[in-house]
Amino acid sequence: MSWFDRLRRGLGKTRDVLSGDVQDAMASRTPDWDELEFALIAADVGASIAADVITDAKAARERGVSIMEALEQALLDQLEPDAMRQKLRRVGFDLDVQRHFVEPAGKVIMVVGVNGVGKTTTIAKLGAYYQRHDKRVMFAAGDTFRAAGSAQLEVWGERLGIPTHAGADGTDPAAVAFDASAARVARGLDLLIVDTAGRLHTQHNLMEELKKVKRVIGKADEGEPGEVWLVLDAVTGQNGLQQARKFHDAVGLTGVIVTKLDGTAKGGILLPIVRELGVPIKFIGVGEQQDDLQPYDAAAFVRALLDVSQPDAA
Repeated sequence: MSWFDRLRRGLGKTRDVLSGDVQDAMASRTPDWDELEFALIAADVGASIAADVITDAKAARERGVSIMEALEQALLDQLEPDAMRQKLRRVGFDLDVQRHFVEPAGKVIMVVGVNGVGKTTTIAKLGAYYQRHDKRVMFAAGDTFRAAGSAQLEVWGERLGIPTHAGADGTDPAAVAFDASAARVARGLDLLIVDTAGRLHTQHNLMEELKKVKRVIGKADEGEPGEVWLVLDAVTGQNGLQQARKFHDAVGLTGVIVTKLDGTAKGGILLPIVRELGVPIKFIGVGEQQDDLQPYDAAAFVRALLDVSQPDAA
């Protein structure tokens, strides 16, 4: 099964929220724009963004664009706004390249997120992804506050043949990150992916700990971490967006990985993540298998969401 087919299947619950209204709109010369707007809100797009999507789709429709094409383009404009394109190009990030390979800035990716979002498993999938692209990868098991958190990543490392730097439960996570960063430099490895603690984002101490981890990585490996990626569970919807704001304020996110899109009807949460945070989505996940985490492609996401064919899907 191709990635697009898995994506389409994974977005089934969100598409079910939209499908009736989209199909009704397709069958009508004068679609019920209000119903379409309500459907977008139900998919957790958010009221403000839903209103903008409908406004843009109406304008395109008045120019003679088909209803489906108008809706598709309006959604895509929110997921790849001109401002985002320009911002990403200024820092050397190209959206078209991203669809084929996500090249990290720097040599260290610090991964953050609350417990329960699948952070450690996502790190394992990222490790496998970069291995497939000939990167020599190392893990740092910095989630030392969670029972067996380090052991879980070590098991993944053994399965994948990826060395893992870990400390005992309760070890200072900043010390683990520092030692792992120094080890990456000494061994000349291409990429270090650092797991971090994930206690509730409302706990002030967690954010201070993450700031410390980020600082010490830079002391061991100047200029790093080049990336700070948040793993976000799509099931949490708008609550997840609040989490993202907290992490962004604390450690300056450079990307978001959205997981468990197959388990929710709230797939529309990707739109406010992009628009309100101004942070690019790097990967999305639609299942438990290793290949169910793939680089984010806004056009493919919209087509899968609206059930539009993807002739060149790979």
